Amino acid sequence: MRIRIVDAFTDRPFSGNPAGVLLLDAFDAFPDDGWLQNVAREVNHSETAFAHPLPEGGEADWALRWFTPVAEVALCGHATLATAHVLTSTGAPGGPVRFATRSGVLTATPRPDGSLTLDFPTAPLTPVPVPDGVAEALGAEPLSAFDTGPGVGDLLVELADEKTILGLGPDLRALGRYSERGIIATARAADPAAGHDYVSRCFFPNVGIDEDPVTGSAHTALAPFWSERLGTPDLTGLQASPRSGLVRTELRGDRTLLTGRAVTVIDGELLTP
Repeated sequence: MRIRIVDAFTDRPFSGNPAGVLLLDAFDAFPDDGWLQNVAREVNHSETAFAHPLPEGGEADWALRWFTPVAEVALCGHATLATAHVLTSTGAPGGPVRFATRSGVLTATPRPDGSLTLDFPTAPLTPVPVPDGVAEALGAEPLSAFDTGPGVGDLLVELADEKTILGLGPDLRALGRYSERGIIATARAADPAAGHDYVSRCFFPNVGIDEDPVTGSAHTALAPFWSERLGTPDLTGLQASPRSGLVRTELRGDRTLLTGRAVTVIDGELLTP
């Protein structure tokens, strides 16, 4: 069985967010959940994507699921981008690819410049009081906090500036108390001329990911947050993890378009049946 490691939201190997991608042959069902989880644990990246083709004529072309090393998740951007990259770079039709997922049908559309655009649901943002203890756990005082809804499952917090984001050294065990998945920390870019409008970092201890390198799903919350403040639907976010990556976002009401590139780094064989 062929397995690939793809770096997503980057145009260079060894940056962005790596994802495992397995394209399965069966039309009718996924393998046993325990096997899927074991493969994801073996790959040991933020997410491993599993996809199998669907019969022609339906609302989607592929069924798609995502697993972290410890759990299945309901929505994942970078592993969807990685899967679409594998499909479009290995002979899939040149048009949009439709994925049936736990978050509905998600579409990935190739662009003339070689990037891919994902069509995802926009996360609903609900202002909430900054929970007691978040500042101590994060290592910085939030200016505001928002619940991102069940689809994303994070607490989004705005911090003072880009320098504060870059300097975070959180208590990861403590952060896990404040949301279903973890914390999205964000601030306005220090210099928009640098090629990004806002910065973020994402910490997801509750699903086995201390710091996610580049998080597509988080940008479905970051897009509406920053589009309202900056007065434009079209923005570019820098996720400032040690690997780093750029996500171009376009807010379209209840849908958010996420655009990025991907690079296949490893193409090999999974020997376990």
